[in-house]
Amino acid sequence: MKHLASSRRPLRLLVPVLLAISIFAARDDKANAPEFQTEETSNKQEPAVSEPPATPPATKTRSSKAKANAAGAPHKTKYLAGEDPEYAKQCGWPVRQPPPLAGAILPSRRIVAYYGNPHSKQMGVLGEYPKEEMLRRLKVEIARWQRADPSHPVQPALHLIAVVAQGKPGQAGKYRMIMPDKTVNDVYGWTKEAHAIMFIDIQTGHDDIHTLLPRFEWILKNPDVHLAMDPEFNLIKSGKLPGSKVGTYDAAEINYASAFLQDIVKKYNLPPKVFIVHRFTRNMVTNAKQIVIRPEVQIVMNMDGWGPPWLKRTSYKDYIVQEPVQYTGFKLFYHNDTKKGDPLLTPEEVLRLNPTPIYIQYQ
Repeated sequence: MKHLASSRRPLRLLVPVLLAISIFAARDDKANAPEFQTEETSNKQEPAVSEPPATPPATKTRSSKAKANAAGAPHKTKYLAGEDPEYAKQCGWPVRQPPPLAGAILPSRRIVAYYGNPHSKQMGVLGEYPKEEMLRRLKVEIARWQRADPSHPVQPALHLIAVVAQGKPGQAGKYRMIMPDKTVNDVYGWTKEAHAIMFIDIQTGHDDIHTLLPRFEWILKNPDVHLAMDPEFNLIKSGKLPGSKVGTYDAAEINYASAFLQDIVKKYNLPPKVFIVHRFTRNMVTNAKQIVIRPEVQIVMNMDGWGPPWLKRTSYKDYIVQEPVQYTGFKLFYHNDTKKGDPLLTPEEVLRLNPTPIYIQYQ
């Protein structure tokens, strides 16, 4: 499928002056990175992945096969991008894996998460509203997903950006800001109140995941706290500033984080951890086939780019379906997905994707 020029989701930056927020527009300077809309691509129509066979014109010389078609033989189902089960099967879905360990959330439950940071109204819905209103809105979304798919109980979640990429180096010179433990504990308290689980999301900037991840063992040792990594803001190798280029993680770094979680599960006798890896370009995750699946860790590749529905489906197909890892996720942006006048995808529409996303994130 022809790749499209891209326009990135807004960069999420915290400036360490009374936690004031600066928002930068993130741009991908790779000419061949085909992901999210520009002004020029926003009006293109969504392509179908599979077209029904055309019925031959009614002539006296048409074949018996054509006559059978005209008599009502079934046509091939038409799927939108990312929905075709045969294509998913050809790509390697479902992924072969051992049965989930006791206490595993996936795949029996679907996680529906609110994402953001309580110090910013621009970084996501988690901080856009006061706590009570935010939790009320989350409860509404939980009910919608439960109605759409009664076969999967919904697990609420709060997804906290606990390390936030920065436009300036800061005192450590690492272009990132680590949230105070109090902020993490506050959101963890909200999690308990909502009978939810919590995700710690790390944007490394110019820091190293090997340095940052152990910093959060104190909270990850809880059975209801899980991990997310955002390749978009891992720029230590390129040396680029957050917002000037989309970053990347290699399978080796993802495997390091997965092994770290595995060790925590064993050390503290915990149920399996859920591990989210964000992705909306090909190069955000390199050597994906080398990602190791561990019984103690459930990996979700989360399509977290914004744009019109057709482009989100196409990106899901190109960057999630084409490179199977373990489980899949899908992100919905209340503002960015709809700012060009497009509707926000409904739970019913997202559930048509194949494989069906088991992790849903709202920003």
